[in-house]
Amino acid sequence: MPTPLPARTAEQRAEALVKAGQVRKERREMLTALKAGRLSLLDVLDRGDDTARQTRALHLLQSLPGVGTVKARRHLVDLGISETRRIQGLGAQQRTRLIELFPPQA
Repeated sequence: MPTPLPARTAEQRAEALVKAGQVRKERREMLTALKAGRLSLLDVLDRGDDTARQTRALHLLQSLPGVGTVKARRHLVDLGISETRRIQGLGAQQRTRLIELFPPQA
């Protein structure tokens, strides 16, 4: 039988909502910078913070300039990466192949 979730106080729930909002804002800013070309795929993959590591690979590829939903999904299938995989769950070879597909622009 699954263990029930611990009861949270109203204050703890409010703090969690604020934290979740901050993470979503940071992720949106990171992906917007990627789309605008201010960040490269390598920059995002090399970030060590939770915001980048917990971003889904599909959302990351969709945020690249010139890559939409169809191309992003096609690349993930070609690389053998699940659409629900997060950046932190990518293997070394998958990361390397992504960087080869989308090299940093000089």
